[in-house]
Amino acid sequence: MPYIVFAVSFLLSFLFTRPTIYLAKKLDFVTDSKKKTHPAHTHKGKIPRGGGAPIFLAFLLTTLLFIPPNKIVVGILLASFCMVVVGLLDDYFDLSPYGRFIANVLISVLVIGFGLGIPFVSSPFGGVIRLDQWKIPLELFGTQHTILVVADLLAIIWLVWTTNMVNWSKGVDGQLPGFVGIAAIFLGLLSQRFITHDISAQYVMLLSFIIAGAYLGFLPYNRYPQKIMPGYGGGALAGFWLGILSILSFGKIGTALLILSVPMIDAVYTIIRRIKNKQSPFRADWGHFHHKLLDIGWGRRRIAVFYWIVTLVFGIASLFLEGLEKLIAFSTVAILLVVFIIVIEQLKQNHFNKV
Repeated sequence: MPYIVFAVSFLLSFLFTRPTIYLAKKLDFVTDSKKKTHPAHTHKGKIPRGGGAPIFLAFLLTTLLFIPPNKIVVGILLASFCMVVVGLLDDYFDLSPYGRFIANVLISVLVIGFGLGIPFVSSPFGGVIRLDQWKIPLELFGTQHTILVVADLLAIIWLVWTTNMVNWSKGVDGQLPGFVGIAAIFLGLLSQRFITHDISAQYVMLLSFIIAGAYLGFLPYNRYPQKIMPGYGGGALAGFWLGILSILSFGKIGTALLILSVPMIDAVYTIIRRIKNKQSPFRADWGHFHHKLLDIGWGRRRIAVFYWIVTLVFGIASLFLEGLEKLIAFSTVAILLVVFIIVIEQLKQNHFNKV
């Protein structure tokens, strides 16, 4: 069944992307580097945007076909629709990053309201850390609800973080859909090891393979030279969905940290760097890890493949490593990546000083 849903999602995404490219050009839904410069964009010329639309449609239709609707599934679909709408509006109007951030928070609150949450996380030293001790009963429209203050707040923060963190790693052709598809497959495989919410482990795996198929079906049009960009919709949906997958089976946040270690560390370093330079952490710039690799002469194909391979390697590692081992692996990657970025910046600075 996972292979069937993957194939259906892949095919639908692939088929929906071509007419999306046509409509984007027709409606001038494009990014033209000659008319408007963007500090983080690496492409040249006029490229259609709106890649989130075919990805979402593939996800929506495949989910409706293969997964029985329940409260959490409906919440995911509704929140995902809101996210792709925000993404498409941003692709066309270039919304304020602060407005996008507020939308991320509200959409995360929406899906948490449908029952998604993190009542506990696995401790790297064994056992679990309970997050559902502080409860607030609430009656809404005649129905009794319970707010798990710490669990729900952590889930909201986590979803907002993954939404933005993954979206930042879409700077070169093919980069995003490749590593997102690979990460989703491994999160699906690992979902079989844990207790889940009001959605069976089997359906969590199906959701994972649907997401993987939607992004990998989009990849042929986004690989170098890209014919369409994922846009904010495609990037934000990727992070939002991976964040959801990582908490649908309790205890997989550590696994997601390892699989997505490069985008995660890049995002943390970027925020620290911007604050240190007295810049807004929300404002885009040329300073992400993929930008550093471009600066030292790496091509777009090589950068994309690098992200895919790293995600694949850590995905395989996550199948065998336990909690503390994952923490050690993540810490090692963090140190190596930060050292690498510092060395690149130093070499670049030395080059400019000589010039």
